[in-house]
Amino acid sequence: MDFHIRQATPEDAEALVLMHTIAHEETYGHQLSAEFFRARRAAIPERVERRRPSLASADPRIIAFDPDGELVGFADAGPGRDEDGPEALELYSLYTLRRTHGSGLAVALLSAAIGESPAYLWVLADNPRAAAFYRKHGFRPDGKRGLLPPEWEELPEFRMVRSAGDG
Repeated sequence: MDFHIRQATPEDAEALVLMHTIAHEETYGHQLSAEFFRARRAAIPERVERRRPSLASADPRIIAFDPDGELVGFADAGPGRDEDGPEALELYSLYTLRRTHGSGLAVALLSAAIGESPAYLWVLADNPRAAAFYRKHGFRPDGKRGLLPPEWEELPEFRMVRSAGDG
């Protein structure tokens, strides 16, 4: 499957938030409550407006479309947000719709967002598919663990790091 990958713009906010919502449901449906997903859907208009300013950033806000023009994946990165950040660059998120899994889209998005640069990211503890993907691309757990905020039902997560030469 061929994908069109490009930098997002503020005009992509609605499509991005809708795709992100579906990706969350596909990825975390077994971990989060039905109420969590109802609240996420109810907040779509607000989430779209909050997303627009970040899409005006010069930082990587990469989106991918399938041949039919449907947004099917995204990745975004920028300056690390952790006080003890092990690298200067953080991969904030990378999501693809389930129907694209195994197509190479996630690899293309990772490459477009951070290339082979040293970086770090956070992944949910109960997301073995994502953890395996990141390991394959040079990321390793560094022992740092945390919990998502209460609105994310305090799911456990851990940090993964790719240092220079690990890609």
